Amino acid sequence: MPAPDQRPQPRRRPSGGGRPHGQRSRQRPSDRAKHAEPARFAAYTLLRAVADGAYANLELPSILRRHRLDTRDAAFATELAFGTLRMQGFYDAVIERAADRATTKIDAGVLDVLRLGAHQLLGMRVPPHAAADQTVGLARTVSGAGASGFVNAVMRRVSERTREEWVTEVVPEGGSTAALAVEYSHPEWVVSALRGALLGHGRATAETVDTELRALLESDNTPAKVSLVARPGLASVEELVAAGATASETSPHGAVLGSGDPGAIAAVRERRAAVQDE
Repeated sequence: MPAPDQRPQPRRRPSGGGRPHGQRSRQRPSDRAKHAEPARFAAYTLLRAVADGAYANLELPSILRRHRLDTRDAAFATELAFGTLRMQGFYDAVIERAADRATTKIDAGVLDVLRLGAHQLLGMRVPPHAAADQTVGLARTVSGAGASGFVNAVMRRVSERTREEWVTEVVPEGGSTAALAVEYSHPEWVVSALRGALLGHGRATAETVDTELRALLESDNTPAKVSLVARPGLASVEELVAAGATASETSPHGAVLGSGDPGAIAAVRERRAAVQDE
């Protein structure tokens, strides 16, 4: 649980645009959701597992099954958790500015709650009031009532700006490697290595490398879909499509699963189909 002094102190709102005040939730923390909604709690569980050294893609299916989420909630939990992990570097920069303190000074569990809340506000189409309400409820569930006021205050400040406005606020100017690392949530050494690879392999020139690098980083942040193979003689693409997948445009034996747990498909459980790149 965060220390009592973790509540952000009042300060002037940074200059610049933002959402109209009326779009921010005016509920007190005591009026928020009392408990975490299951899909958000599952996403939080995955973030804590990753913090302990687990691999997200290996851990997620068991978490979805353990929480008994239906297809819609499983898809939401997957996007919430994976999206938060992909953009964690950027969200940490936003949270530090909104909380007026370094993320190292915030309780690890509360920080993960705030990361999930930031992704709902800045990376998903979740209404601000719902994102704030459920994030405070999650904080209350996993860290106790003492964390709810702090989380409520930070969420309110995050909601004051759009994602584009936060990029302007927290990303250093000049398009440097450090700036791209924050904006696209990649370690700085990875951004530097990708720039070097684009130039070294002739994919880009000194004049085009910045544009090519941005496109590469953006592509790397695009979530991959799960490809399935219907093993010939054992399963059919039609069976996978009936289970919620889409027929592959590349392979006559393939299907693409947009979201959810592949293990929920009978053909996969019975090993008549499998996850395999097209």
